[in-house]
Amino acid sequence: MSELRREGLPFLVSACLSLAGLFCLSGLAHGQLLNVDQEIEVRGLSSITSPSPHGSAVLVTSLTAIIHDSEVCCGPDSALEDSVAKANPKSLQDVAAKLNGRHLLGDGRPIAVNAEFFPADKMSAGYLVTTMTSQRAPLMEWNSRIYVVHGLVFFWTESGTPDAPASPVPVAHKFLLWDTRYSDSRREVVFNRDSDDLGKVQGFLFIQVKLQ
Repeated sequence: MSELRREGLPFLVSACLSLAGLFCLSGLAHGQLLNVDQEIEVRGLSSITSPSPHGSAVLVTSLTAIIHDSEVCCGPDSALEDSVAKANPKSLQDVAAKLNGRHLLGDGRPIAVNAEFFPADKMSAGYLVTTMTSQRAPLMEWNSRIYVVHGLVFFWTESGTPDAPASPVPVAHKFLLWDTRYSDSRREVVFNRDSDDLGKVQGFLFIQVKLQ
């Protein structure tokens, strides 16, 4: 069974706020460019298309894209097949509740699934950047539709208080999404915080799978 690949982080996460504002990281190298867009791209995702536009099919396809292990998810005889079928395809919070915990592969080996749901106003942006840098892509529920977050655009700025010197902090700018209902140009979708309403984002789902 393959696992989501981890790579070394270019910085250490020390503290963060919600996506609606800034989030702080320590260990930033001197000379980091400020106010210039930078992009994180999660590589190796399965670029599959949903066989139908129905919510349940889109959920299965989107989960398959980020887990990309047929033994785990989400087709016939996979470890998560039954749990995904029981989940509400219009609620990533319910999906997390159904998937989180211990499951069995087809050959009987146990796996531990860590499924974490974060409402948009509770989402730790530091965690978002860290996990995506580690090549773990989340799902995003926006306007009651599920998308694969395959990339993030952010920039560094400076922030300080009267009691502390200014320090570099990153600001989330754009979410690069896949709408797995489509295989044409409609597949690529961008959520831009400058023009889109963060209040219409229901939340994010992160999944990590490990053999026990």
